[in-house]
Amino acid sequence: MTDPAKPQLWYVYMVRASDQSIYTGITTDPERRLAEHQSGKAGAKYFRGRKAVAMVYVEPAENRSGASIREAQIKKLSRIEKLALIDS
Repeated sequence: MTDPAKPQLWYVYMVRASDQSIYTGITTDPERRLAEHQSGKAGAKYFRGRKAVAMVYVEPAENRSGASIREAQIKKLSRIEKLALIDS
């Protein structure tokens, strides 16, 4: 149960897929979300034709809005820019 006095921390994350593509999303629990993507039960449709291999990037955000804004910024990056972000 979450404490209403403590704000929920959100994360922007990137997952490397079996075809070497990179998926970007947001969550409150990166480990749980990777497991969902890997199981295929509650994961994104993106992983129906490929497998989620590894969480390669996690960045905290203060709230859901901030995470969504950052997710949109990352999704606009080129693959090379995303790889550089992962390596930083």
